[in-house]
Amino acid sequence: MQKNISENITSKYFKFNKYWRNIDKQILFGFSLLFILGVFFSFSSTSILADERLDREYYSFFQKHFLYATLSFCLMIFISFLNKDFLNKTFVPCFLIFFIMLSVVPFIGIEVKGAKRWLNFYFFNFQPVEFIKPFFILIIAQIISSNNFKSLNFTHFISFIILSLIIFLLVVQPDIGQSVLLIATWISVIFVSGMNIYFIFALSVIVISGFFSLIFFSPEKFNYILSRISSFIDPSKGDGFQSQKAIDAIRLGGVKGQGMGEGILKESVPEAHTDYIIAVISEEFGSIVSILIICIFLFIALRLTKIIIDSKNNLLKLSLSGLVSLIIFQTFIHVGVNANLLPTTGMTLPFLSYGGSSLISSGIIAGIILNYTSLEIEN
Repeated sequence: MQKNISENITSKYFKFNKYWRNIDKQILFGFSLLFILGVFFSFSSTSILADERLDREYYSFFQKHFLYATLSFCLMIFISFLNKDFLNKTFVPCFLIFFIMLSVVPFIGIEVKGAKRWLNFYFFNFQPVEFIKPFFILIIAQIISSNNFKSLNFTHFISFIILSLIIFLLVVQPDIGQSVLLIATWISVIFVSGMNIYFIFALSVIVISGFFSLIFFSPEKFNYILSRISSFIDPSKGDGFQSQKAIDAIRLGGVKGQGMGEGILKESVPEAHTDYIIAVISEEFGSIVSILIICIFLFIALRLTKIIIDSKNNLLKLSLSGLVSLIIFQTFIHVGVNANLLPTTGMTLPFLSYGGSSLISSGIIAGIILNYTSLEIEN
């Protein structure tokens, strides 16, 4: 009995030692640092919101963020530890499960500010699109890299059909921000795989035509898109209150910031702890800290780009390209909106914004990236 226990401990030690030897420690450190910073800034951005505006316990939002961040971090480590073959077999079932959930959102979803994007699971609200994003990338990477199809254009077309189904469900909610993010990420994947310029041009025409068709045939539901674009181009033509407040907060923060808890953006903008977290950080801790956060994302992207270039495995190359594009595009859309360089989209900042769905999705993406990069190093 004692011998079996000793052998079991030894076996687990060797497994962990192998895991630690093969894991990309630079990427692991980058993701871990983002999770830690997210917890720290959540304390600053949500405490006053909970206490003064929503009449809740002072630390209620922070406690939830800490719980979700811890769960997401553990999920990241768990996924990074899984066997690659087993992990690849889970993509299709997971994609189908979340696609079905996304499909039922228009019927049983919770409506918030005129949009149905959430499912109520009694104990928590759940946003299916956050979970379908990484699995969508992995599914199209498998399709494009598959040897079962002789024509690359055909695999691109299949991936476009899958994209179109998801975009249709998002537009119905409506959620244009996530639609733009998925389209941009899909383009990055097919660009890396090798694209036909005429094929891309034809698809671009279809997307643009579909965009204007939505506004023409259903103006009462989608006219807000033109309103946001119009107010972005000319603030006097629309309600640019949130964007203006974010710009003012960044300006007031300067280089060094106003000090922890001294910012006023979180008191005046309802979704500051989610959609405008980088502006809150800039106001309280200074632009230098916001730049540091952006540099962490860029460092991870640079490290992954090097691995992608050196990789000879087409599936890993496309998967990592799509996943890192997803993180970077979402980051810069969030920063662009906060800096008034892009129209308002309601996009969270990965790893840092408050929200269970966003944090867990970030943990899944980070875990898959760590899993794939560690296997790439090992091989």
